[in-house]
Amino acid sequence: MTSEEIKKSAQRTLACEKKALDIMEQRIDDVFVAVAEKILNLSGRVIVTGMGKPGHIGKKIAASLASTGTPAFFVHPAEASHGDLGMLTQNDLVLALSNSGESKELFDIVNYCKRFAISLVAVTSNPDSTLAKAADYVLLIPNKQEAPEACPFNMAPTTSMIATLAMGDMLTVCLMNMRGFTKELYHDRHPGGKLGNVLIKVQDIMSKGDALPIVQKTVPMSEALVIMTQKALGCLGVVDDHGKLVGMITDGDLRRHMSPDLITKTAADIMTSAPKTILKDMLGSEALNLMNTGHITNMFVVDEMGVPTGLLHIHQLLQAGVV
Repeated sequence: MTSEEIKKSAQRTLACEKKALDIMEQRIDDVFVAVAEKILNLSGRVIVTGMGKPGHIGKKIAASLASTGTPAFFVHPAEASHGDLGMLTQNDLVLALSNSGESKELFDIVNYCKRFAISLVAVTSNPDSTLAKAADYVLLIPNKQEAPEACPFNMAPTTSMIATLAMGDMLTVCLMNMRGFTKELYHDRHPGGKLGNVLIKVQDIMSKGDALPIVQKTVPMSEALVIMTQKALGCLGVVDDHGKLVGMITDGDLRRHMSPDLITKTAADIMTSAPKTILKDMLGSEALNLMNTGHITNMFVVDEMGVPTGLLHIHQLLQAGVV
């Protein structure tokens, strides 16, 4: 094939798949709404199943649902027939994926659902199939006549799998919106990797408790220097009689006030007043931006009363992978 022919082949693939998605966009109906509401009010889990290529797509759908607030897992049809049907309860909902709706491997699960009154949702292109007729709800994807497979023989699962995946994504995102799913909840389910790093909050990594270098403003520098050295965070927080942060002493402040009588002065004499502070709920990425913009190494974390509850060092952000 020439380079132009290769490009045209790729473009044709996208055109086939786009056609299926365009058809689906026009077909979002009350059945889809009913399925979304059924899952939202489910007391059990969504059990996703499918054989072959739909099975691979099913694993992704189950993972997406589970990571965004909808308890879900994938059950392989063959394993289900050899004991894993015991994972299903009457509080669950089965989401069965089959383009043709005639995958024999699914029939044991279908029969089990009917026998024990477990809700069954079919994702298929054939409304007259065995699966569709047995299902409580049918979510239709375009058939091969409406949107051919991208395969030149209209056989290999390509367009149909994109449509199936899109159906799963539609349910996942709708359920996120219906639940009011937040960034905080998302982070709880993605503590590792890049996603976890992006959503790390200041409170997750800040120094706190006995590690905080805090002194009263009346404390002499002879004592303050000892505390600053012991805590080894490169700064001191200075508080008033009510515990409110009123100043901060850094290595730079010490250099600017270096003199023979430094140790006879008080923390209030040396501190920089009204230092910039942050809140514990701030995202680490926001805090890093503030520190980079202001050329700041340390920032105290304060509560709504201005009392220091933590201290964030830029190295803690970098070590946590916040960028």
